[in-house]
Amino acid sequence: MDFFEVIHTQRSIRRFKPDPVPDDVIWKMIDAAIRAPSGSNLQPWVWLVVRDQAKREAVARAVRERLEAEGRLQEMRRNAEQLETASRRLSVRRAVELFENLAAAPVLIIPCLIGVTSPVSEARSLFAGSSIYGAVQNLMLAARALGVGTVLTTPNIYVEEMLVKEFHLPENAIPACIIPVGFPDGQRFGPTTRKPAETVTYWDDWGAAADRRD
Repeated sequence: MDFFEVIHTQRSIRRFKPDPVPDDVIWKMIDAAIRAPSGSNLQPWVWLVVRDQAKREAVARAVRERLEAEGRLQEMRRNAEQLETASRRLSVRRAVELFENLAAAPVLIIPCLIGVTSPVSEARSLFAGSSIYGAVQNLMLAARALGVGTVLTTPNIYVEEMLVKEFHLPENAIPACIIPVGFPDGQRFGPTTRKPAETVTYWDDWGAAADRRD
């Protein structure tokens, strides 16, 4: 696929077919991920690929129980009905559906920061994320180019203790997100709808716009 077609059609996929994702596809995604830059080129990441059904179900159960216990799923359902557009309502409903059963995705990829020291040594800081989230985006764009759906989710912040125990993560490994992976089921890739670039771009000073000449 043309690079810009990938960019303009990559979107969050939250419904997946049960079909397995071939190993070579996963390897291509990860190989694309590790081409991303990182602080001081230290590449402080490990990609935990979870295909085992029992382990996926364990993650899914932990996420669902935690979100239900805190009332977050119920809140998302209520908020969805108050959104103005049908597309946004559908997006939130599908997010709820996904969090109710993450194991519906045939693969979960859990990117972990490990031993990060640049640009900061505090792995849980916003700036530490600059050494892995570019790689995460590479992985997701590669998936789109290969016809595979993904979505970046962060329920790992609620179930990190479970992830550490279930997957025997070392003390210095911090899960950065959870990426469900699979072939889309009933969802299409883009084109996506976004705010025009002119409305979110300033030149040389805050609030200073410039004419766009394509």
